[in-house]
Amino acid sequence: MTVRHDDVTVEWFGYATVRLETADGFVAYIDPGRYGVLTGEWEPDSPDAAHPDPVDYHAADGDAVFVTHDHHYDSDGIERVAGEDATVVVYEGVDADAIGRDVTPPSELPYEVVRIGEEDHLTVGDCDAWSIPAYNEENGPHTGDDGEPFHPKGFGIGYLLSLNGSTVFWPGDTDALSGHRALDVDVFLPPIGGSFTMDRREAAALAADLDPALVVPIHYGTFAALETDSAAFAEDVENRGITVALDED
Repeated sequence: MTVRHDDVTVEWFGYATVRLETADGFVAYIDPGRYGVLTGEWEPDSPDAAHPDPVDYHAADGDAVFVTHDHHYDSDGIERVAGEDATVVVYEGVDADAIGRDVTPPSELPYEVVRIGEEDHLTVGDCDAWSIPAYNEENGPHTGDDGEPFHPKGFGIGYLLSLNGSTVFWPGDTDALSGHRALDVDVFLPPIGGSFTMDRREAAALAADLDPALVVPIHYGTFAALETDSAAFAEDVENRGITVALDED
């Protein structure tokens, strides 16, 4: 399923993998890969999990690829989506040695790789990109049994992307933060799985504050800890007068 807002199309492959394309043919990917969503190997913990079907995907058509943090860094996923002349934008905090999976370090990828800070701006082709802090608040609802945030401040980021005059916001793995509410957002891609990020209710409240033209929820249903009621989320947001598209197969 492909969702459209003005001159930008949005396609969710599962987990946090999103493809964006402008009417002019500029293609950007966000957090590609992991859990078999691009290799065709993803299998839901629940047969009723709301999620796109996994695909063996190797389009290699991306002009830009954006990575938010260690949990979403997948070098195989990047190579499946990045075009030969792609620019890969990776948060400066991503550390291949600390990931604990078999990944190629960003510096060894066969593309132009740009590292971005926690609150930076850069331009890649037809895309302006701003990095936005992403984290779980201490003593908040998304912490481990030891009380420590799953995503401490400085561990990752989100992205606000400007494409053909439309702004697309992927907040990353984060709580709903006060700074988010000041953003000018046309297309909102909230994580709604809860556990490690804002849940569907918190995401719906943030959507109401942002008042985007379109909401496409992602980062849910991939495994048990991310299962949620996406239909209830959509109803909640639509009752606030905001359009929602569930990109599910």
